[in-house]
Amino acid sequence: MHFKNIYLRSFRLFLFPLAYLYGLIIHLRNLLYDRDIIGSVTFNLPIICVGNLSVGGTGKSPMVEYLANLLKKEYSIATLSRGYKRRTSGYVMANERSTAIEIGDEPMQFHLSHPDIAVAVGEQRIEAIPQLLFDRPETQLIILDDAFQHREINPGFNIILTEYSNLYSRDFFLPTGDLRDQKSSAKRADIIVVTKCPAVVSAHERFMIMKELNPLPGQEIFFTTIEYNTPYHIVTKEKRSLSKEEEVLLVCGIANPEPLTQYIHEATKTYDALFYSDHHIFSIDDLGDIKERLDGIHDEQKIILTTEKDAVRLIKFNDKIEDLPFYVLPITIRFLFGQEQKFADLIRNYPKEFYGKKEQ
Repeated sequence: MHFKNIYLRSFRLFLFPLAYLYGLIIHLRNLLYDRDIIGSVTFNLPIICVGNLSVGGTGKSPMVEYLANLLKKEYSIATLSRGYKRRTSGYVMANERSTAIEIGDEPMQFHLSHPDIAVAVGEQRIEAIPQLLFDRPETQLIILDDAFQHREINPGFNIILTEYSNLYSRDFFLPTGDLRDQKSSAKRADIIVVTKCPAVVSAHERFMIMKELNPLPGQEIFFTTIEYNTPYHIVTKEKRSLSKEEEVLLVCGIANPEPLTQYIHEATKTYDALFYSDHHIFSIDDLGDIKERLDGIHDEQKIILTTEKDAVRLIKFNDKIEDLPFYVLPITIRFLFGQEQKFADLIRNYPKEFYGKKEQ
């Protein structure tokens, strides 16, 4: 479980009765679905669901990005997510005028990176999918982002992510822990991915984690790590490598910044940080704080660094930050133990088999 400090940990443990009650409710809900007392809807096209059993950042966005890059040359793809912390409601299809306020930061980030892919948001996925297919009838495959716990839809392929430093097998229900679904729900997954691993994981540790997660026959477990790429300017897109000679001001509003801060610590001279809540909507006052903190760094070689997710909530200030050394740090995922080809084959085989069976 992620605990910010000993006081928060003590407080969350104090809430154990609520966590126990929450767990009972989740167990009952899953039981009703498992026994078909509550039904799930199956749609007539391949749907890949990317989700997790816990709250917090397990790396769903980089995984959705990876899947899209893997499949978009072969299929007409759409992504559908809730659009967390947007200021609109209901179904919305992204267009050239969309903003992070309207569709959420992660969908907006994806929309900017993949303007050729349909990006939609909607709290009620079961209602949003028919609307998406009406708007984009050419869609051949949908990637559901963060929908594993929403069982009213029955995806054809489920991928769940669990963070290396916070495996679901060691967690407990909210609010004492971070679990929003019971651990046994992992049996519904086709693939389990352990994310945000160190760059090097021993074969023994891999074996012990796989033993702990105890996959069912046919379930595959993969391990990935984060790779940080060359930063680019938030407005001009000019690239600039990090060095040990410069100081960094990190501006960050993500669920778990620890892997990022560790990387910056190792890659630069020193860093200061302004941390915000996950999905924070930046204000003009925040921008003033950022400029003031940057001015307080007296080293001539200095840079502001933010994440791609934060960047889409800052681009509304483009005219005010274009002259600042304000850079975005992109990330990708890398598979460990030479497993990328195996993972890619499993993903590609799913829609291939779906359409193959449909033709029979």
